[in-house]
Amino acid sequence: MDLFMAISLLFLCFIFFIYKSYLQKRNQNCYILGYECYKASDDLKLDTETCGKLILRNKNLGSDQYKFLLRTMVNAGIGEETYGPRNVIDGTEETPNLSGSLSEVDDIVFGTLDKLFDNNGVSPSEIDILVITISMITSVPSLPARVINRYKMRDDVKVFNLSGMGCSASVIAVDLVHHLFKTYMNSFAVIVSSESLIPNWYRGNERSMMLPNILFRLGGCSLLLTNKSSMKHKSLMKLKLSVRFHGGASDEAYQSCTRVEDSQGYCGFSLSKSLPQAAAKAVTMNFRVLLPKTLPLRELVRYATVSFLHSKTNNNKGKTPSLNMKSGFQHFCIHPGGRAVIDAMGRSLGLNEYDLEPTRMALHRFGNTSAAGIWYVLSYMEAKKRLKKGDRILMTSLGAGFKCNNCVWEVIKDAMDDVNVWKDCISRYPVKSTANTSFLEKYSWVNELEPQPSKKMEKIKN
Repeated sequence: MDLFMAISLLFLCFIFFIYKSYLQKRNQNCYILGYECYKASDDLKLDTETCGKLILRNKNLGSDQYKFLLRTMVNAGIGEETYGPRNVIDGTEETPNLSGSLSEVDDIVFGTLDKLFDNNGVSPSEIDILVITISMITSVPSLPARVINRYKMRDDVKVFNLSGMGCSASVIAVDLVHHLFKTYMNSFAVIVSSESLIPNWYRGNERSMMLPNILFRLGGCSLLLTNKSSMKHKSLMKLKLSVRFHGGASDEAYQSCTRVEDSQGYCGFSLSKSLPQAAAKAVTMNFRVLLPKTLPLRELVRYATVSFLHSKTNNNKGKTPSLNMKSGFQHFCIHPGGRAVIDAMGRSLGLNEYDLEPTRMALHRFGNTSAAGIWYVLSYMEAKKRLKKGDRILMTSLGAGFKCNNCVWEVIKDAMDDVNVWKDCISRYPVKSTANTSFLEKYSWVNELEPQPSKKMEKIKN
């Protein structure tokens, strides 16, 4: 009898262990129910005329800086319909204030959250986890507190305020939520990503700090995620894997993208010459972890075999073997940080223009919207009806620090075709060329200026 009881007890313990493991695995899922990207009003568009006026009224610029900005504007891949901060449009960028900065953030955060809650039928009171990633502004009470107050969220909501994470923040937030879901079962999570441009518009003349003014534009996004298995049928995608790399231990990587003051006391972002090397290393180190976990075994074996034969027969000369990324992924959401970033990522991953089209078009239409950028890229794919059930999407984001972070998503909805912020313009895309020839035509006279500011230049500024 005692033996029978012992065996029964062991059997029950075994069943309990199996059931517990099943529940833990079941609640480790991370589904995205919906996302909303921000689209500003038309009166905030930075077209050629507005950009020209903005540049000309900066009295710190000389002819060399004008020529640099002209070349950059033409070749940056930025179009005529991106959006800028209100103070830049109004001509008050010299005197930014806190109320204007918070108003800008409120428009983005509340505008996207209102749509997110309405479109997904989820009440703010149901949110268990709130993550805000807006790097370049600090307020008291905090930005998450503004959200909680606006929507009267529960007093036990888990709040995280990620600051200084830069363009890679939304992927970092997804990874954070994924890990939190392992502890908090049957939960809803909201992620809000944006940047504050009003207090961070650079007004000096350092070349390394002028480039962000050309690339960064107004934008943001809000995401709704859950680990509830009952919500799987309503979800868009399921997170398969996330990999993060941080190269901040290296001084060169750490200093490659920093917010600093120039010699005149103007604050802005400095992009150093070591940035390309820091980015390349970050991507390489990240993919060393990611690819063995995501590419099929046959592709890994093929690559290893070809690499071995190449090293033996070609003596390390000629074309270097590369992995076929398309053997593991159907779509690529690359951070639209700039044309050079997109080109470099395309070459390193072996992608063609069809693969890079969503990223190039997101940069052209909305500019570099920092951490929200990859969601504008995903939205383009939806609007073009590229996504099918079972497809896998690789999201790659780069950020100051220097960081490279990836998410791998699997499409689980039969049809993802929401046009979102692309509704009024998707029929015009893709454009044949992303060069801003309008800017070149209107301001080509800049190339005729003398090396140093002349009396003619002073009259133009005034």
